[in-house]
Amino acid sequence: MEKNSISRSVLEVVEIVVIALILSWVLRTFVVEARVIPTGSMLPTIQLQDRVVVDKLFFKFTGLHRGDIVVFHPPASAHSKEDFIKRVIGLPGEKIEVKNGRVYINDQPLVEDYIAEPPNYQYGPQIIPQNAYFVMGDNRNNSADSHEWGMLPAENITGRALFRYWPLNRFGLLKK
Repeated sequence: MEKNSISRSVLEVVEIVVIALILSWVLRTFVVEARVIPTGSMLPTIQLQDRVVVDKLFFKFTGLHRGDIVVFHPPASAHSKEDFIKRVIGLPGEKIEVKNGRVYINDQPLVEDYIAEPPNYQYGPQIIPQNAYFVMGDNRNNSADSHEWGMLPAENITGRALFRYWPLNRFGLLKK
């Protein structure tokens, strides 16, 4: 082989690797990301060490809905630097209240067949401000969430969890 041919081949491989790294970084930063679940706050829906895929782009166009599971930077009042994952329970402008083991939205009980157990605390009533959400873990009595640290500003939300990809025996969409 000629020296020029070898250096051209090496240069092509380097170009391919650089382009792949840039595409990977762009996708992970702005479009989709894999996350490992570090706590049991979302039991029974998401188990410890489950792996989920998080949409970081499209939820911005479709909006968030009650039941969506979101990843976010916690507000300062949560006293944590690690991202959280919780379920959207209350939407902007709604009245939220937790009493007698039930969550109420605008004075109507919320049907929640995904929770570990009913909440053993009281909260509210409180009106959720515009550009904010009320989020809770499915493991209600073992979750640091909006009932402890308040409303979640919309700008703190970095993505919406779409589906679990690991372990394979629980592969699939996350229950709403």
